[in-house]
Amino acid sequence: MQSVRVVGDLSSVPEAAWDHLVGEGSPFLEHRWLRALEESGCVEAETGWIPRHVTVWRGEQLVAACPAYVKLHSMGEFVYDWSWAHAARQLGLPYYPKLIVGVPFTPVTGQRLLVRPGPDAEELRQILVAGLLELGKQLKCAGLHVLFPEAEESQALEDLGGHLRLQSQFHWTNQGYADFEDFLKRAMSGKRRGEVRRERRRLAESGLEVRVLEGEQIDEAALAAMQGFYTDTCWKFGGRSYLNPDLWAWLLEGFRDRLHLVLAYDQGRPIAGALNVQKGERLYGRYWGCSEERPYLHFEVCYYRAIEHCIERGLGVFEPGHGGGHKHPRGFEPTITRSNHWLTDPRLSGPIEDFLVRERAAVLESVGELARSAPVAAPTGAPPPRR
Repeated sequence: MQSVRVVGDLSSVPEAAWDHLVGEGSPFLEHRWLRALEESGCVEAETGWIPRHVTVWRGEQLVAACPAYVKLHSMGEFVYDWSWAHAARQLGLPYYPKLIVGVPFTPVTGQRLLVRPGPDAEELRQILVAGLLELGKQLKCAGLHVLFPEAEESQALEDLGGHLRLQSQFHWTNQGYADFEDFLKRAMSGKRRGEVRRERRRLAESGLEVRVLEGEQIDEAALAAMQGFYTDTCWKFGGRSYLNPDLWAWLLEGFRDRLHLVLAYDQGRPIAGALNVQKGERLYGRYWGCSEERPYLHFEVCYYRAIEHCIERGLGVFEPGHGGGHKHPRGFEPTITRSNHWLTDPRLSGPIEDFLVRERAAVLESVGELARSAPVAAPTGAPPPRR
């Protein structure tokens, strides 16, 4: 007999039981990451992210779960539904609060409905969705939104009534390259190869030193420099600095085994950095910043050193983050991402469903054009057009 429990504090769920459901999935779904966001105060009512995780138990055994949050705004989601909120206001309808399933501030695709593998996996998924919809009803949420699910999971959610939205990112895929030069020769035209070589050469000739640090090589000073770059970047671009000092301190002690840090130094002084996270065969680019602008600095620190690392370690995919058309000519493939949405009021859900049909066609057309114009493989995970 299954029972559904909603928990507002992930520490009340055994870490081993939660991570058993995550398995080899995204590091940002791991218990320690999600719990750290809560315990540091990055995720709480004050920041507009209120934890309401839905769990399914068989006796005292955790058999399914999902990270869920009540949201009072649309910041930190990367699905960009402000126009939907505006439409709701015009119709005199509420749009907030809404219920979100996903990882705060993290536009990384991964399993969202964590279910124990087995013949009852689909049943457990349906129980989770039913529990989420019931929770949304109890909390008077105007909608349920599942952000960045995997393709198969997104299809199952669509079958359960969640309207499909498509977006795209740029990912780098390792085609068995021997080294960075082999990547340039096999993945780029002669003109682009020359441009990348010239970018890297000119940065090296400028006297900057770029260092790659992993695990125990990352000390307090290195991470403090990266924290400063992150904070400055948020300030420069008007974004909210969600990761507070307590979370950065935890990264050093509680997540260092997953970190991959690239820092650029000018005469021993750090001036730029990129923080990546590694698990299994994937590297995830998360944060970038600099105290001084230098030509080609961003490309070297954020992209080229990470690609070199993936080739050297035999990693299959590098996800450098959301957006960024400048990634495409540097060897990154257009890749489909997904979200699924339930809107409670048909006066809003109907027009949004019509909009999503047109938007999906436009996204698929854009991704197809980019794939055809690039000397790299076809887009990863692109579904057939839906009309």
